[in-house]
Amino acid sequence: MWHVTLPKQLLKPWQGLISQIRRPGSPKRLAIFEACIIGMVSGLAAFCLKEGAGLLGSWRVYYSLHSGIPPWLFLPGLGLMGGFLTGFLVERFASETSGSGVPQVKAALAGLPISLDLRVAIAKLIGTMFTMGAGLTLGRQGPTVQMGAAIAAWISRWVPTSPTYRRQMVASGAAAGLAAGFNAPLAGVLFVVEDLLHDMSGITLGPTIIASFIGAVVARLLGGREISPDQLPYEGIESAYQEWLLELPEIPFYIALGIAAGVLGTLFSHAIVSLMRFNRQTLQLSLPWRMALSGVLCGLIVSLLPMAFRNNAGLREIILGGDILWQTAALVFVAYFLLTIIAASSAAPGGLFAPSLILGAALGELVGIWEMSWIGLESPTTFALAGMGAFFCAVSRTPMTSVVIVFEITRDFNLVLQLMICAIVAYLVSERLDSYSLYDRLLQLNGIELNPNTTAHDSLSNIKAQDIMQRQVETLASDLSLEQVQQAFAESHHRGFPVVEQGKLVGIVTETDLETINKRSLDSQTPLHQFMVKQPITVKPSDALSEVLYLLSKYKPSRLPVVEGRKVVGIITRSDIIRTEINYITGEATQVGRHTEPSHSVYSKRSPQTGTGRLLVSLYNPQTAPALLRVAVAIARERNYEIECISVIVIPRHQSPTETSVSLSRSLELFKSAENITTTWKIALHTQIRVAHDVGQAILEAAKDRHIDLILMGWRGEASGHDRIFGDVVDTIMQQAAAEVVVVRWAKDKRYKIQPTEEIQPLGTPLTGESRPKFCAKQFSFSSYLRLHWNRWLVPVRDGSKQAVALQLLPALVQLSLKPEVLLLKVMKDSHSEEELQTLDFVAQGLSSYIDAEIDVTTVCTPFVAHGVIDVAHQRRSDVIVLGASQEGMLKQVIQGNIPEAIARDCNCTVILVRPAMPQ
Repeated sequence: MWHVTLPKQLLKPWQGLISQIRRPGSPKRLAIFEACIIGMVSGLAAFCLKEGAGLLGSWRVYYSLHSGIPPWLFLPGLGLMGGFLTGFLVERFASETSGSGVPQVKAALAGLPISLDLRVAIAKLIGTMFTMGAGLTLGRQGPTVQMGAAIAAWISRWVPTSPTYRRQMVASGAAAGLAAGFNAPLAGVLFVVEDLLHDMSGITLGPTIIASFIGAVVARLLGGREISPDQLPYEGIESAYQEWLLELPEIPFYIALGIAAGVLGTLFSHAIVSLMRFNRQTLQLSLPWRMALSGVLCGLIVSLLPMAFRNNAGLREIILGGDILWQTAALVFVAYFLLTIIAASSAAPGGLFAPSLILGAALGELVGIWEMSWIGLESPTTFALAGMGAFFCAVSRTPMTSVVIVFEITRDFNLVLQLMICAIVAYLVSERLDSYSLYDRLLQLNGIELNPNTTAHDSLSNIKAQDIMQRQVETLASDLSLEQVQQAFAESHHRGFPVVEQGKLVGIVTETDLETINKRSLDSQTPLHQFMVKQPITVKPSDALSEVLYLLSKYKPSRLPVVEGRKVVGIITRSDIIRTEINYITGEATQVGRHTEPSHSVYSKRSPQTGTGRLLVSLYNPQTAPALLRVAVAIARERNYEIECISVIVIPRHQSPTETSVSLSRSLELFKSAENITTTWKIALHTQIRVAHDVGQAILEAAKDRHIDLILMGWRGEASGHDRIFGDVVDTIMQQAAAEVVVVRWAKDKRYKIQPTEEIQPLGTPLTGESRPKFCAKQFSFSSYLRLHWNRWLVPVRDGSKQAVALQLLPALVQLSLKPEVLLLKVMKDSHSEEELQTLDFVAQGLSSYIDAEIDVTTVCTPFVAHGVIDVAHQRRSDVIVLGASQEGMLKQVIQGNIPEAIARDCNCTVILVRPAMPQ
């Protein structure tokens, strides 16, 4: 992926002007200024696309005649090479630029995370030029819509406006792109209002009209008109009365043209979607090979057709330029219908506006010839122009845009009435056959469903409770006393707590409840279950935001627990809703850059819910999976968690996770091992297999969907690049997962495998300071079946047990040892003090009541934390190092200094990194 930025020197001359425009109270001025820039740049981009595509197309036509290679060999060969090269560029640099580009702009304006930036604009420009140069029968006007929108999104980052204006600027860029492509400014405005935004407010129309007209003017000044009226043989009627008169016998023919356009336009749309689905599900070729195959087929077909079909840009003018035989018009319609379906179904970057107009012109010419042979009142060219608007309307479902775009091309008022009849009839027929346009169907094919009755302002209606809730919930046990509850409120910033009993929600208590209780003068030892609010108002994770707002408005609770069954999986406060709304309004919820499709679950098996939390373990390597599962079981037994096993099958980015067939045998074998272990200890096991482009994102999606409390995964112990700390997958989880994360880097030898326990050597004296006492704890029973060869544990700690998050996990982990010995290590830059050693002893004493192990403490003085830990690990022959990463302490050092990576690289023992849950 690559990005394009402007040097600061180029922006200096504009800074003074921008600062004047950005004065308080002048947002409209800034929007107008930005719309002017967008219009100019979009017009220039449309001109470059027109000239580049025309140059490559002329080169293709010329060398097909003069290269000495037979056309049946030259054209398919050029299509093969050009299609493959274009597909490679699109797949490698900007997968968002495949296809027309109009569906992507619709989705982006509806608030979905579709990338729009300068990278997309440049890739679309180059890709469309190569597509048309390779001979695929697609147009350039659809791509100019995406180019204009992408340019506008990029400019909006340099000339910042409010989030509302930013969305309008993207729409203005789309309008400017269409206007520049057709030299039709009114059509650009209407297309945005009618199809993209469904918005006619002043804030939309003002910048959109300006950008659209400037884009059309720039394109016209640089490249001329699309079709000039003097190119048409149509002769206007002299009488003013006759100009607006439509003979009654002609009307049935225009109605018939509208019906035919509606039926065939719908068939055209369905054929493209069906063949695209066939390519993905049956052929399963990569994008470069799909485009190469389309290039070969189009080249073969065109080589068998007359010479005029080799010049896609001039075919429409040939149809409109004079009398042609009905056989020629029929051949144009059938051939172009088939060629466009083949080209568009490959997802090649190219538009469908121009092919729709050509098909409409050929269909109208046929009806016009039929009308001439029956009554002879109207020229076939008039029917061809009306057919252009009708077929365009049937495909795009924009009747007003269809009428205006043909009118602006011809500048002839005589056509308005005929255009309106044909467009309205085609619209009604196509809507009757299928309520979705081609662009909506293409979005659905990619798993995106847009509500045609809503705009991006309504995107909040799609938010679910699970999208806004806090996943880390502090709860109170129902048997706590009133005094303990009051102390909990005093020590916390929360104004309320869910009350649980055996992991199930039984009530809620708030500060208001405590104030009422104080008036009742209850005894300080009164149990919580006697004064809590029983049967609290709750919501499910799948409930919509509207349901949450309704409950908050009607019952006025300070917080709403989110439950799955009776298990608390989250909590929602009013501040959470405000934060979510701000994220959507400011655009922080929109992804910038390359877009990755969500993962798809292809296998899922659920067990009864018995635990108070869930542990997600990622299984991939069959060699380490058994040991990782034993770690999971130890943690699950200690915390009363259920285990969720996930296996992620990675597929190439050009394939869709929802449509790619994969083999599940390897993952199911791993799940069998998990079932054998968890069944012995009666731990609930859930399993799922996901198909994804990215392992890290798939794990995050699974953790969100299943309300995971802890994520356990393996780590190779090395980064995948200079900009990575742990590697792509682990970095993603560490930085983005809300749940607690435990990462295990296995020992470089075979000590993590299940082996007989060797005799343990006694611990030596501390490296520095006096020898500290050893603490022994109560006994736990743990089957030898689950033992790992981990006996000597090294745990670096900080200032106290709360900050040393590794200590919270240690009681579960040491159960994997037969005779564990734990060494608590404090690394200090300066000399240690007796007070610090006493604090360390206090931590060891507290830990000794929870684990069955000999606990020793020691300190080491060194300015480098990693070096100190490594030295102690080598000298003490440690089997496992457990590193805790607090949010403000060691985690910051991890990100900046890469401590765990350095320790794992230089130590042969197993390294376990524990990162606490992130605050929501």
